[in-house]
Amino acid sequence: MKPIPPEAPRDCPLCPRLVAYREAVRAKEPSWFNGAVPSFGSDKAELLIVGLAPGVTGANRTGRPFTGDWAGDLLYATLEKFSFSEGSYAADPGDGLTLSGAMITNAVRCVPPENKPVGAEINACRPFLKARIAALPKLKVLLCLGKISHDSTLRALGLKLSDHPFGHGTNYQVTAGGRPVTLLSSYHCSRYNTNTGRLTAEMFEAVFAQARRVLG
Repeated sequence: MKPIPPEAPRDCPLCPRLVAYREAVRAKEPSWFNGAVPSFGSDKAELLIVGLAPGVTGANRTGRPFTGDWAGDLLYATLEKFSFSEGSYAADPGDGLTLSGAMITNAVRCVPPENKPVGAEINACRPFLKARIAALPKLKVLLCLGKISHDSTLRALGLKLSDHPFGHGTNYQVTAGGRPVTLLSSYHCSRYNTNTGRLTAEMFEAVFAQARRVLG
């Protein structure tokens, strides 16, 4: 049996609803990326950030995770503050920005309608997440953004959700590929969460401070 790669093909056919939505957006905006968005960062990453899914006018447009929307503005500013990036973020994949010791991926690689993937789509994409985690030999910290990301990552690691409930700032010691890994989680850095005060920049930075302490 052919091993699952860590990245989905750009025109991944696995989820009919996501394929139909992707094609509908492509018909309206043919210059956009409109495909399964690949992970961004270093293959030597010690930190893997797992988001939910591409935003329709963000990563689905630009082809780079969290690039081109509000969530990316907060995430990349925080990565810079904690020395996980080099260069300047300009909300464009051609901005020359690189990640240092970090990688960003998504639990679901294709854009879902209303930013809401269904369970079958999360399950269908999980083998790519599992392969992405396994392909990082220096991984020490998994940082999940939101409950869907948290739960899918636990399932990718073969762990019980009941033993590792989601919460902002939760910290669990788990095993990935036979190696000890710290699993951190945060509320998602979406505009909705920040506008309602569910997540503040200070709260978000506190989780990254945890990651930086683990990595030294």
